[in-house]
Amino acid sequence: MTIEWLARIARERGSLPVLFEGQMRLSFIAEGLAIAGIADARIVLVHRDDATRTQRLCHEREQPELASPDMMNWARFLRGEAEAGGFELLDTSGISLDESVEYVRERLGISPFRG
Repeated sequence: MTIEWLARIARERGSLPVLFEGQMRLSFIAEGLAIAGIADARIVLVHRDDATRTQRLCHEREQPELASPDMMNWARFLRGEAEAGGFELLDTSGISLDESVEYVRERLGISPFRG
């Protein structure tokens, strides 16, 4: 599905920046970008430490069932894949949602939000 979405983005994106978000292997994204001929993309893994992930899932999102060993293992796997592949890592453990959004906006070339 990742490859299909990236092919669609390549056909329809025009000159606007595109944020493609989801939970998938970073290698699938890299493969999809290559197949779609998208050379100007950057892959950023949004990550946080396990304690912060657990706190956010249990208290902010009220989804404690997601704070499972499987979720923590998946997050570790993705972080390892990002580090091994040289992909960018945004660790949100110690920053606010607004700071995270600004980081992404900067990467997309979008002016800072003043609201």
